[in-house]
Amino acid sequence: MERCPWCEGFDLYREYHDSEWGVPLHDDRALFELLILEGAQAGLSWATILKKRENYRRAFDGFDPSRIAHYDEGKVAALLADSGIVRNRAKVAAAIENAKAFLVLTADGQSFSDFLWNFVDNAPIQNQWTSMAEVPAKTARSDAMSKALGRAGFKFVGSTICYAFMQSAGMVNDHLTTCPRHGEVKDHCR
Repeated sequence: MERCPWCEGFDLYREYHDSEWGVPLHDDRALFELLILEGAQAGLSWATILKKRENYRRAFDGFDPSRIAHYDEGKVAALLADSGIVRNRAKVAAAIENAKAFLVLTADGQSFSDFLWNFVDNAPIQNQWTSMAEVPAKTARSDAMSKALGRAGFKFVGSTICYAFMQSAGMVNDHLTTCPRHGEVKDHCR
């Protein structure tokens, strides 16, 4: 059995594949972090963001939405000067807007996790892909999630970003059936 081929190349990528990718994630703050990082990845590779993840956690105050929502121009300038993250004004602005949208969405007591997991009927979809060519870039469910997040005020949440997010957060098990993690993740969901 071989790992999914996308994770080969460097140790951090394999470690992420072997321990995090596809494992169901339900913690609101962790889901918020993942959504911001997936948006930061737009136009880049996940490897780039993964290498910078600890820098992002430091720069964005541990992805605390209540802190990020109050970032001012001084903090934005500091972020844009921080070589440890992707210094893109639109992506930094999106993180701030997403924090505000997160706070509005959860203000009435609804968890972010419940909101997101509703798009997969609260259970991981167990796909049975045998090659990377079969794995879609987006689906009807990621389209629906993208539209709902957009209506709620979130930015950098297109359907392709949402599907990558769903894969990472374990909402879909897209490990190839030839990968040992496919069965491990599936068993984790029981």
